[in-house]
Amino acid sequence: VRIVESGGDLVRPGGSLRLSCQISMILFSYYNQAWYRQAPGKQRTLVARITSREETEYLESLNGRFTISRDVDLSMVYLQMSNLSIDDSAVYYCWTGGWGVDYWGQGTQVTVSD
Repeated sequence: VRIVESGGDLVRPGGSLRLSCQISMILFSYYNQAWYRQAPGKQRTLVARITSREETEYLESLNGRFTISRDVDLSMVYLQMSNLSIDDSAVYYCWTGGWGVDYWGQGTQVTVSD
């Protein structure tokens, strides 16, 4: 399984960014996908998750600023982020799993700064 994230960048507070994740795996739609993030000195935290049934859940503190989606035909997962704040700065990791398997990408850096 190969997972490649992209879209991380330097953005100003209040800005928007879309992260993309290409997952090369058989039966992509049968698995769950998620985005996690990890800031320096902090634990990796679940940001958003989408299940094989297209159900979504989010880190509660995001207050609706982020949206996770996926394109089953392209085996892509996206994270649309808006109204970014400095606290959103982190390495964002794409994950897929379920059915006893667990795969991670290498991460993409998001930096929110003036």
